Amino acid sequence: KPAWLDALYAEKFFVGCPYHETAKKNEKNVCCLDCCISLCPHCVPSHRYHRLLQVRRYVYHDVIRLEDLQKLIDCSNVQAYTINSAKVVFIKKRPQNRQFKGAGNYCTSCDRSLQEPFIHCSLGCKVEFAMKRYRDITPFIKPCHTLTLGPDYIIPQDLHADDHIAAYETPRSTVVDGDDSMSWSSTSSELGDAATTTHVVRKKRTGFCFCAKSANSYKVVSEDPDGISNSINRRKGIPQRSPLC
Repeated sequence: KPAWLDALYAEKFFVGCPYHETAKKNEKNVCCLDCCISLCPHCVPSHRYHRLLQVRRYVYHDVIRLEDLQKLIDCSNVQAYTINSAKVVFIKKRPQNRQFKGAGNYCTSCDRSLQEPFIHCSLGCKVEFAMKRYRDITPFIKPCHTLTLGPDYIIPQDLHADDHIAAYETPRSTVVDGDDSMSWSSTSSELGDAATTTHVVRKKRTGFCFCAKSANSYKVVSEDPDGISNSINRRKGIPQRSPLC
């Protein structure tokens, strides 16, 4: 059995990170498959070249997106649930006590009622079933050399600097050069090539203030151009009626 599989089942997620107790958003919701530890968003930058698997929360249970888990292990016969238009799989088994069993499918490990044609309610149930029946989980493991977090994962912006990354290194993490950017983030050169400039116009009480927003700075282009303030503040006069004939 691979070490990351034991870590995924044994590690505690959605608890405070002991290395970043005073930081905001320090809940551990990522599993590093190379170090076999759970990480919080502040720990992720020092593991950015490792295989990272995001863990999510559903009904007080830890779940993983089926799309991500299928890259690591065969998830056939495991019932998936839909959350926010994405299918997820429970990590640990959820026992359900039943005095009488009716017709239908039930989990091979915890007797939970399932839909056709599934026979496992979680990843843990399938692993336990495979170990009892085949005494080996290797045939179900898939080779996966790279695994990155999805674009929806948010990393604190104040940790992108090199000095912050060095300050928040965690044990058993691989130190990498700070000049290399993270695989899921945009590089500065890409921002420069895009050359996208957004003009923001803000209306003041006395006129207009035009601001040009670039990639790294804000610059005031012009403030209260001639004629604009007067045209805005000018009141409409009394309408002139045509003379009656």
